[in-house]
Amino acid sequence: MAADHVDHHEHHPHGLAHQFEDMAQQKESVLLGMWSFLITEVLFFSGYFLTYLVYRTQYPVAFAEGSHELDITMGAFNTVVLILSSLTMAMAVHKSHEGSKNGTLGYLIATFILGGVFLCVKYVEYSAKFEHGLVPGLAWHPHGEHSPQLALFFSLYFGMTGMHALHMIIGAGLLIWLLVKTAKGTYTAEYNAPIEVFGLYWHFVDIVWIFLFPLLYLLGRH
Repeated sequence: MAADHVDHHEHHPHGLAHQFEDMAQQKESVLLGMWSFLITEVLFFSGYFLTYLVYRTQYPVAFAEGSHELDITMGAFNTVVLILSSLTMAMAVHKSHEGSKNGTLGYLIATFILGGVFLCVKYVEYSAKFEHGLVPGLAWHPHGEHSPQLALFFSLYFGMTGMHALHMIIGAGLLIWLLVKTAKGTYTAEYNAPIEVFGLYWHFVDIVWIFLFPLLYLLGRH
């Protein structure tokens, strides 16, 4: 019996948790868990989007004015940055499937850097809003006819982009964890589910921005 126990231990796949029968079942379970989480995230952001569209319909002039106060160049630049980060993340997943430690590590680092660039640009944008007095409740200078509606626009702007930035920061933290694990050689061609699951999260965050950019920066511009 002891020999059987040793033999079973020797054939236990690397990375397989004890509650799963095999790697396929484990991967299916973690992917299902991530998709379930992302569905709740879709519902969460949908509330923001719906609120924004309702008020945009009610106050089109004020919201168009708010869009013109945003830096479209920075917004477009960040859109390109996140699209590139989705590409590097997809390549990281691909390299992990191949069992390429260095390839996976390189693309994860590239994804982390691009995420950092996005957050730095966002910081510059937020700083400009404080300087121009366009932060409701903290630094609000407009007193024109549409000031209350404009404040509503910027409240939604900071709420939506701030929540998105929070997801980016969480993603950056998870990327650091993946980088450490990858550098240690934890992930192989057979065991790479954490990287693939994180890839789904990262792509979701990128897609959210793809919706935020036209809604906030482009809609109402001439």
